Amino acid sequence: MKTHVKALVVGGGAVGCGISYHLAKAGWEVMQVERDELTSGSTWHAAGLLPLFNMGYATTHIHKYSVDFYKTLEAETGLNAGFSICGNLRMAQTQERMDEYMLYSSVAETADVYHEFLTPAQMKERWPLMRTDDLKGALFHPQDGYINPADVTQAMAKGARQRGVDIVRRMQVNAYRWTGSEWVVTLEKMVEKGGNLVGSGELVEVHAEHVVTATGNHAQRTARLLGIKIPAIPVEHQFIVTEPDPMLQAWRAAGNPEHPVLRDADAKWYVREERGGWILGPYERGAPARFLYDVPETFRADLFPLDLERIEEEYMSMIHRLPSSETVGLKDDFNGPICYTPDGNPLVGPAPGLRNMWLAEGFSFGITAAGGTGYYLAQLMTEGEAEIDMASLDPKRYGSWMTTEYAARKNEECYEHVFILHHPDEEREACRPLRTAPAYDRQLALGAQMGQVNGWERPNYYGPLDAPADFDHNSRSFRRGAWWQYAEAEARAIRETAGIIDASAFTKHLVRGPGATAFLDQFTTNKLPKVGRINLTYALTDAGTTRTEYTIVRLKDDEYYLISAGAWTAYDGDFLMKSIEDFIAAGGAHVDCHDITTQWGVFALAGPNARAILNEVVKDAFPETVLSNKRFPWLSYRDIELGMCPVRAVRVAYTGELGWELHHPIEMGRYLWDLLLKAGEKHGLKPVGARAQNWLRQEKSYRAFGTELGRDATPLEAGLDRFVDLDKEFRGKAKMLETGIRAKCVTLLIDGPADADPWGKEALILDGKKIGRLTSGGYSVAFGKQIGMGYVRPDLAEVGTKLKVKMQLQEWDAVVTEDSPHDPSNARIRQDG
Repeated sequence: MKTHVKALVVGGGAVGCGISYHLAKAGWEVMQVERDELTSGSTWHAAGLLPLFNMGYATTHIHKYSVDFYKTLEAETGLNAGFSICGNLRMAQTQERMDEYMLYSSVAETADVYHEFLTPAQMKERWPLMRTDDLKGALFHPQDGYINPADVTQAMAKGARQRGVDIVRRMQVNAYRWTGSEWVVTLEKMVEKGGNLVGSGELVEVHAEHVVTATGNHAQRTARLLGIKIPAIPVEHQFIVTEPDPMLQAWRAAGNPEHPVLRDADAKWYVREERGGWILGPYERGAPARFLYDVPETFRADLFPLDLERIEEEYMSMIHRLPSSETVGLKDDFNGPICYTPDGNPLVGPAPGLRNMWLAEGFSFGITAAGGTGYYLAQLMTEGEAEIDMASLDPKRYGSWMTTEYAARKNEECYEHVFILHHPDEEREACRPLRTAPAYDRQLALGAQMGQVNGWERPNYYGPLDAPADFDHNSRSFRRGAWWQYAEAEARAIRETAGIIDASAFTKHLVRGPGATAFLDQFTTNKLPKVGRINLTYALTDAGTTRTEYTIVRLKDDEYYLISAGAWTAYDGDFLMKSIEDFIAAGGAHVDCHDITTQWGVFALAGPNARAILNEVVKDAFPETVLSNKRFPWLSYRDIELGMCPVRAVRVAYTGELGWELHHPIEMGRYLWDLLLKAGEKHGLKPVGARAQNWLRQEKSYRAFGTELGRDATPLEAGLDRFVDLDKEFRGKAKMLETGIRAKCVTLLIDGPADADPWGKEALILDGKKIGRLTSGGYSVAFGKQIGMGYVRPDLAEVGTKLKVKMQLQEWDAVVTEDSPHDPSNARIRQDG
């Protein structure tokens, strides 16, 4: 057994073995430990399905890599992983479900995932045991199917061993200690005692430069040992195995192929063949979270009692879809824990606050994701970044506000939502409201329909005042939902009169101290602003790609107010703090950094009448000039007073109109909201939500972090050259220049369908071939048509280039337009008064 390695992988399930394999393949010396036996966690009772279907760009790539990779394992290791390439059939009972599949088709096309659409008649012809008369159609992946979870795990383990990985079973981690340069991990040998697995008292220390945890159901114990929060908590998942079905046996005996994995999403189940019978796996309501704090020592490769009453509806719907199964008895049942996270995506990447500690936790589709997670996480660890943007899976997308109760209840909701319609405008209801700004109740009274970002409630749009409680739920659509007309009116108000947006969820950090200026100068790409001014700038990864977008407000010579995206508070804060530590360790002067997000509320006031509204309430010795261009120019900040509220006003508007961000002490938010709405009554002020703002920022070609901006593109590829000062040195500069321009970010105006807008998931087509993808999409009130932003080959980024956008399985005309097609000279933003 090794005691000094480059990387220690903790956990012997499919995910852990996939990581060990790929780290070893990348050339690292690796050791892997498992407290019991390989596959003894959720892996052993997994159904082994390999669904390529996923609405996420990164997750789609992970699943695709796994499916392709598993097909190569037997040739490499000599072990047959039991991959049945029978295909995967997703049926649709409604047109809306078909709309979902059409949107997914665009995501799949951008990731080169092959798929087909089938009619009910085509399904019936291929698989006559199925009832199809009440279906609208189906999405078919002929290249995937299912695999034996234990066999694929053992095959990856053998491949890892062949590359020198030392895999040690019956070894439990009891402690982690970081020395400043390596992890010292205390392991305890586990022994059988009375059928339980208990510690023997025999301890050993392993020194590892890097540690990866893939501890599955034991994630809460891992979190406790590391002193962090990991919102990965298991939920019960049950599936049943039937006795052989005589009609199915006769079908196969006649030489017919195996049925694909069947998924009736509207009935909330999957079914596949199993030894002449069927496996039914439902995703029912009421499945409880388990092991909120720890897995009992008595629970090993064990199961929970089956609750047939809970899945009766799904069982009956299987009989409806496969009538031959009605007379078949039950042969076996399984009810085991499967880890979930609040949004259903795994937690993959650096642990918050820790160095060289990597998490791979919370996999609800662990067999599907194991190979791809190993591949892309190994890239992150060995090369600094993966070839795809992994931010959507980063463990730091949940901040310190997250609690055990929140994670458990959201994970239960996530399980129940596996087969619901995944609208792009979906907002899930569990654990809400949780984080609210002071004007929350005021906004509800005005018809606000709330969304949630990083736990914060924020208005998505303002619906009718008499809207029923389920108005927003019933408004969701893959086309233009019932909310669309309200967002359109809000966008028009900002262009024509004025609008107010609650942006209190913005992330805000205060950076100050004798080393603040030197640190930020080498940390970000742009020149630092002068005192009283602001700049838009970017912090890069070591690979030269975009890690974070900041608006920097310079308060004093060595004091800066940093504003970044509200969804990424912990993500940005962790990177900022670790970078400051590195700066000081390298000899830099002291820098203080404080997360002050919850201390400051923000209202964005924008539109032609914005100055007139502020003039109604501003208090100044010379109120007639306080907001003029001379005293308060564009891209500057001033401390002003609005009524009795002190305000840090920043003259910038994400909507591209004359406007200010009004940063205020958060406890005064309700007062300031009331003050501004009253002052705005005669000026046409309208409360505005996030959806209209998203449309408006695309009319100005403002890139957004998480869509146009991410760790798979440099700021030069994003077309942000004006915010990159090549005359200075900054983190990631050399790699950014070395990378060059692989693709370019463009804005497109689209002549799309009359009842739908792009969502930012669609493929861009030229001469029938994919040449890029949208990253954002919506509707433009300025141009009266659809708008989108995305990436194309550099030679196709010229203004006037004609392309096609794939929507609803059709190709629609699109043209590359100039950056900032609405008011390209910024005359409206700079308007004096």
